[in-house]
Amino acid sequence: MTVPLKNSSPQNDVRRYYHALYETWGRQHWWPAQSRFEVIVGAYLTQNTAWTNVEQALHRLRTARVLTLDGIRQLRLSELERLIRPAGYFRQKAKRLKIFVAYVDQNYRGSLSRMFKRPTTELREELLSLNGVGPETADSILLYAGNHPVFVVDAYTRRILSRHSILPENAPYEEIRQLFELALSDAAVEPSTHLPSAGRTRKKGEDAHPPSRMSRARRSTQAQVFNEAHGLIVRVSKHYCRKSEPDCAACPLQRFLPGGSSQ
Repeated sequence: MTVPLKNSSPQNDVRRYYHALYETWGRQHWWPAQSRFEVIVGAYLTQNTAWTNVEQALHRLRTARVLTLDGIRQLRLSELERLIRPAGYFRQKAKRLKIFVAYVDQNYRGSLSRMFKRPTTELREELLSLNGVGPETADSILLYAGNHPVFVVDAYTRRILSRHSILPENAPYEEIRQLFELALSDAAVEPSTHLPSAGRTRKKGEDAHPPSRMSRARRSTQAQVFNEAHGLIVRVSKHYCRKSEPDCAACPLQRFLPGGSSQ
């Protein structure tokens, strides 16, 4: 049964969704990576492919000991293409990775630390000017590798907003990003891992990623909230708010659905 929400507005709704998901699952330990550069490479490789394919490509790069700025810098383009082939569009992605490394070399003397010291808005504009970097990729790099407080919008986010009649699925990226950033500007995240609600049945594959060096990285409260919010949206979308055959009845957000039915 759906309970009518008092003071309902897009911002209030988003805030409620975040708290409902966080109370259910707690921290998601996203992004699963051991270095900032691994996050960046993953952000490029995950374009138009499943994360399982990205993991294969990252494993090949790690095994070859080239998952570093210098490693990609020194690697022949043909060899880079071969290593990242499991991620798909490997020729295109290999060129884009080379362009990114050249950008860091030319503008920041090969230092990611110098790059991430740039103000968020300015660095975001620079990243968006690079070949193959759209808003989602730029914001993933900023948030997960650089700990800049920006919210990452993806297809999962759009699906939830649309099914809950908050925004249409084709709403502009910036409109959605601003909605989440405003809605979660005063949200909080607990410092310790939260346990799932007592008595709740957990489905196979529902667990969060194991903690990694990057998921444990120190960041501002705001960046951590955006980090968790995006990870929680990915999780609820993969296991409940699926593109086809959504499992609305068991979803932690079911009580917020308009009319209490699936869309």
